[in-house]
Amino acid sequence: MTMKAFFGRIITGFVLLLLVSGLFFLSCKKEKKETPEEFQATPYTLPIPKFFPTKLNIEDNNPLTIEGIALGRYLFYDGRIDGRTDPDSMMSCSTCHLQSRSFECGIDNTHFIGGYPYGVTGIPTPHVMLPMINLVFNNEGYLWNGSIWPGNPNERKRRLEDLVWMAVYAPHEMKTDSFKVKAMIQSIPGYPDLFKKAFGSDVVTFENISRAIAQFVRTLVSGNSKFDKYLRGEVQLTNQELNGYVLFSTESGGDCFHCHGGSGNPLFTTNLFYNNGKDSIFTGVYEDTRDRYHVTGNPMDIGAYKAPTLRNVSLTGPYMHDGRFKTLDEVINFYSEGLVRSPYISPLMHHIGTGGAKLNLSQKADLKAFILTLTDNDFLTNPAFSKPAAFPDGTTGK
Repeated sequence: MTMKAFFGRIITGFVLLLLVSGLFFLSCKKEKKETPEEFQATPYTLPIPKFFPTKLNIEDNNPLTIEGIALGRYLFYDGRIDGRTDPDSMMSCSTCHLQSRSFECGIDNTHFIGGYPYGVTGIPTPHVMLPMINLVFNNEGYLWNGSIWPGNPNERKRRLEDLVWMAVYAPHEMKTDSFKVKAMIQSIPGYPDLFKKAFGSDVVTFENISRAIAQFVRTLVSGNSKFDKYLRGEVQLTNQELNGYVLFSTESGGDCFHCHGGSGNPLFTTNLFYNNGKDSIFTGVYEDTRDRYHVTGNPMDIGAYKAPTLRNVSLTGPYMHDGRFKTLDEVINFYSEGLVRSPYISPLMHHIGTGGAKLNLSQKADLKAFILTLTDNDFLTNPAFSKPAAFPDGTTGK
């Protein structure tokens, strides 16, 4: 082989090596471009109180994250969530849902007199409020008639997230629209960055607003009342409270447990719907459109409404879907001697034949004493659920 041929082969090999190296580099660069790093917020594990159910109502596409919950807490308390800046027209979730009243407005509310809420238009809500607690354990539908439920053919009424959409558009709540809400939140310094941390994009969408608020609401778990501590062996109930617990848990007593649970159902609600004997005629302003019957079409659901949780119930008056009872004493009296028979009465109302459980004064006092053991003061003052000291732009807001 001549020297010229030898060097020719070397040069040819070098060129081929450069070509192969270049192709490998381009291939790696292209592969890297096609597989960007996937966004991932920080997962949050919800603390579940002892004896509580473990079946949680959490959407697969909206898992709890530290960033999402933090964002949701800001949005829950920020009056600009309705797309307005005039203080007299601003309304947030927390305008009606007060932590100190188990996230209801409370019968002693200085704004909503008697505990009857209304929207920015002054239009009253169809029913009084339900407590916004332990909703993560509710798999039976939201609102008094359960109209927001997983199988609802209306795709905007299937999830807890959809309650946010409803609150924004409803004339008896914020009466605004999602475009105003998105534009407002997008314009507030600090929020776009929080959305990017929570959902991977600094572009505010109404879906992500709803997802964030729903994440925060799912953390509102109440499970540390005196009765919870009793079940865990940490405290003792008084004789009066124990007597009340027996009345609560037996058919021959107050017969409360069928609808409101007990030690075997620590939520103190089945989250189901019952005609509990309040009326015999169901032609009221809202009964003809808002009871359970208008969700299911089952005539036996006429006049039926959700059995609300009894947790923190001493703070959540007025009572029943229409707020007809102002005090716990009135409610106990109703179940003792005020039941009204109708063709639609729930078969679980075992004392309907005698008009009620016929409790004497001592038994009524015992039952009330037990119900008061369901008050969870730690929940009512938990700083993780309270209004932030400041919003993302540094303002304290309404």
